[in-house]
Amino acid sequence: MPTSRPGHAKAAGVTHFAVLDPATGEVFDEAPAQRPEELDAVVERAHEAWRGWRSDPVARSRALLTAADAVEAAGVDLAPLLTREQGKPLAESYAEIARTAARLRFFAELVPAPQKITDGRPVRSEIRWRPLGPTAAIVPWNFPLQLASAKFAPALAAGNTMVLKPSPYTPLATRLLGSVVSRALPQDVLTVVTGHEPLGARLASHPGIRHVTFTGSVGTGRAVAEGAAASLARVTLELGGNDAAVLLDDVDVEGIAERLFWAAFRNCGQVCMAVKRVYAPARLYSRVVDALAQQARAVVVGAGLDPGSQLGPVNNAAQLARVEGCVDQAVSAGARAVAGGHRLDRPGYFFAPTILADVPPDSPVVTEEQFGPVLPVLPYGDVAEAVEAANGTGFGLGGSVWGTDLDRAEAVADRLECGTAWINHHAELSLAQPFAGIKDSGVGVAGGPWGLYGNLSPFVVHRPGAA
Repeated sequence: MPTSRPGHAKAAGVTHFAVLDPATGEVFDEAPAQRPEELDAVVERAHEAWRGWRSDPVARSRALLTAADAVEAAGVDLAPLLTREQGKPLAESYAEIARTAARLRFFAELVPAPQKITDGRPVRSEIRWRPLGPTAAIVPWNFPLQLASAKFAPALAAGNTMVLKPSPYTPLATRLLGSVVSRALPQDVLTVVTGHEPLGARLASHPGIRHVTFTGSVGTGRAVAEGAAASLARVTLELGGNDAAVLLDDVDVEGIAERLFWAAFRNCGQVCMAVKRVYAPARLYSRVVDALAQQARAVVVGAGLDPGSQLGPVNNAAQLARVEGCVDQAVSAGARAVAGGHRLDRPGYFFAPTILADVPPDSPVVTEEQFGPVLPVLPYGDVAEAVEAANGTGFGLGGSVWGTDLDRAEAVADRLECGTAWINHHAELSLAQPFAGIKDSGVGVAGGPWGLYGNLSPFVVHRPGAA
């Protein structure tokens, strides 16, 4: 029987949709199904709230710091709810909440700096920064709180207001997060709306929205960009990846196996910048496959609320079917499932951690983003071949190179076509660094000062006088 939770009280006359627990595949709660036509009033209220919110940067900073404290204090309610609807182990949910609070604090302390222009003319020119207005964010189900804060923290710090739409697979923790954060803010500065399509499409194309930021699939990202183009709204798109890890011939196979494994399988492989392909030198290929398979067989898979679980379920039935389809296609084409390769015989959306060997390079599990607990390992003859293969997809989010000679590894990493490259680790980010993809992996920059300035517009003032 669905039950109401803090921040999710039902209103009379409002329709709701079911939210499933991926560990059981059963309904455990409901969320409001807001209608696309309701967005006009929501955006108008966000515009009215913007008039005051944009005017006092000191008050904004204080409010965001207060919100960060409130998020941490609410962790005892947020974390179990996040695990229940997303599936990840409870410890990872608490870590996601900690990153959410940290991001609020980081952007609360960033202040856009005016910049004088010195060009030899007898005028005083200065670049100042203005917020854009009401903004919109559409976030996926893999890191719903962390990705929501990655969008609303810089937007609000810059003086914008935001309408936030979470995935219908994970609406509840985001609604609760929105309620917690909003208590520290003026009314309508941050609004969370929930529902199925076409709610997101209407939000992305709404004429009152000045910046749309989206994380999700390439196809949906293109649709978001097309919708935003109607009102010439700015877009920031983070569209997933198919990150390659290139192992060099001096790599310590056994020494890196555990780190490499978790770089691929954290959050059940449902990470845009996870390792999704491994290229190993031919002479080390069997050792790499065996070391990763040993890691996969040792992992404890279970419900996220079970304290012993290291890996939870795939988030939803559609994604589980996609993962299974990618594996079945690869095996049918000649690949070997050295570990896993099948659903687990239990309720819920569980798939055994899978290491694939002898995979045809043109298999979808190699060329596309499988987004699940599956890792293909492919051999190569020389480094040039490995780099060409790593760069050979339409994606360009991240990549990594693993080896003992760090200078050599960095030289190889410099040849990867991606936004971020790591040496001997993968998918570790600082709040202070830019995060961006190339090719089909995205448009625009998030993170660090770049994330703040992406939510601002330059305003130049000229006046007579000495430069």
